[in-house]
Amino acid sequence: MARTKSTTTSTCFFLLCLYSSFYPSTSAPLFPREALPTNTGYLPVNPTTGSAIFYAFYEAQAPTSPLSKTPLLIWLQGGPGCSSMTGNFFELGPWRVAHDLSLEPNPGSWNRLFGLLFLDNPIGTGFSIAATPQEIPRDQHSVAKHLFAAITGFTSLHPSFKDRPIYITGESYAGKYLPAIGYYILNKNPKLPVSRRVNLAGVAIGDGLTDPITQVATHADSVYYSGLVNERQKLDLEKAQRELVELIKMKNWSNATNARAKVIEMLGNMTGLATLYDFTKKKPYQTSYPTFLNIAEVKKALGVNESMVFEECSDIVAEALHEDVMKSVKYMVELLVKKSKVLLYQGLYDLKDGVVSTEAWVKTMEWEGIEKFMMADRVIWRVKGELAGYLQKWGGLTHVVVSGAGHLLPADQPLNSQAMIEDWVLEKGQFGGK
Repeated sequence: MARTKSTTTSTCFFLLCLYSSFYPSTSAPLFPREALPTNTGYLPVNPTTGSAIFYAFYEAQAPTSPLSKTPLLIWLQGGPGCSSMTGNFFELGPWRVAHDLSLEPNPGSWNRLFGLLFLDNPIGTGFSIAATPQEIPRDQHSVAKHLFAAITGFTSLHPSFKDRPIYITGESYAGKYLPAIGYYILNKNPKLPVSRRVNLAGVAIGDGLTDPITQVATHADSVYYSGLVNERQKLDLEKAQRELVELIKMKNWSNATNARAKVIEMLGNMTGLATLYDFTKKKPYQTSYPTFLNIAEVKKALGVNESMVFEECSDIVAEALHEDVMKSVKYMVELLVKKSKVLLYQGLYDLKDGVVSTEAWVKTMEWEGIEKFMMADRVIWRVKGELAGYLQKWGGLTHVVVSGAGHLLPADQPLNSQAMIEDWVLEKGQFGGK
């Protein structure tokens, strides 16, 4: 049904009223009014105990369709246990925290054309609330159950959200969360009345850990063929990888997670890199947003209890999901690529969950289109005439390798990451057609 002008005006009025009610005119100077989210708050996952997921929502800056039809992107950070405020204030949100703790506009924000919703997931992460440690999810089904409650809670805030196509995006350990919530939605929707279904349109996984048993066996090749270790070191890494794979096969999940940490430590010690997230960097990623988010005035502006201590990543959440880390969700992606569309993207310089590890598991997918996908050309992808990376596509699966980027890809290549997500969602340019 076409959106009428009066409905559009009503929605805009609603958002303006919501904006005004959340943020009085005496907003803290550290957080200028124009930088405030359209809406923030808590989405209950257990109303009985009070456990809830914190969210920050930014409406599209320049939507090209009526708001009721404007796509909505949901961003989930990895970890497990790392806050999506990393994505918000360091990577792809409309404002980034500078080193002097000021806010700077981000020209590569993902909410230029789309609504953008950041969720601190799972509970206990970032500003989210876990009433008890026992309520923190231990597996992906529990993660997905909470996310479904949060997403449906958000879309029920206003009728205009109901029919908007939803794309669930994220990076790193969200390579587990995204397939899990997508799979949950696809299985839950048919059991619900139309009015309560989630309008899932696609899933975009950046530098993701998705099929660990395959991915952990690629580290030695990645660093060896990048010229970072010699053949003897490669053999040492392969031995550690084989031991790790055996633990996964035995379903010795806790020890497998520990063994992966050992492999990652070996990689760091052998290569001497500042960060495995980007082998070109001379020092680790420098961030200021955790300090910014612990300022009382900022917490007040975001509608967060000022007594909360913001942590970039939660050790408690990481421990809760310790036995989940090495479990595969590849079968979930196989369903998603059949019933929606999937984007896999990596930064070319990522040695943690990079290109080689993704290609290794993708080719093992059980999907009728996998042979045609593998036979498709990897084409040069350009943005405004300049080389941005490489793109391979068939049916519902698109794979993009982004040049000049590492694990935190939108921070490294903001404009190209923006072009990628916009063209994939809208199926424009090289992202269109078969």
